Amino acid sequence: MVQNNPPAFPRPRGRPRKFVSAEVLDKARNAFWNTGYAATSLDDLSEATGLNRPSLYGAFGDKRALYLAALDRSRQELTASLKAALAPQEPLRRGLERVFGSAAEIYVRGEIAQRGCFLIGTAVTESVADPMIRDALSRALAEIDAEFEARLLRAQAAGELPPTARPGDLAKLATATLNGMAVRARAGGDLDTLAGFGRGLVDMICGPA
Repeated sequence: MVQNNPPAFPRPRGRPRKFVSAEVLDKARNAFWNTGYAATSLDDLSEATGLNRPSLYGAFGDKRALYLAALDRSRQELTASLKAALAPQEPLRRGLERVFGSAAEIYVRGEIAQRGCFLIGTAVTESVADPMIRDALSRALAEIDAEFEARLLRAQAAGELPPTARPGDLAKLATATLNGMAVRARAGGDLDTLAGFGRGLVDMICGPA
């Protein structure tokens, strides 16, 4: 669309960005996902994104800031997709099956080898020495727990779970199952093996199909 009227706000000085930050961030995340934070150099990131170092610094800051942005993007995407998959208008079993089935399919993908989950595959190692990465990982896990717990509480209120069920504990177990599937994927576990973990947990929560 051609804009005939002058802009409502003055244009910022400097070179206009010729890239979309979200697309660049996805490419950088793929680089970190393939080789890990420590082993991914700025040259690797420049090659993956097609941007030189000054452009990367101008858009995101240093390598650590870029990695933290990738973690935050993954956290937001994960919690949003989990909320959508656990749709309250559907039976609990169907939602849980969707979550674990989709996770298994994602975890066996990879450009070099099976990559599992970005958060678990990269942040767990770095969190030991970096408090900000540890906090980002902790926040992501807490949000996953919360999405599972909210859906399980609704299921309990609707009579899909017995009154004696403990949604908070079951939610953490569901999160732990996702994490275990991610690790198994990195160890070479195939799709059926990963899906089996999910099926087992769904049967444990909902009862045999």
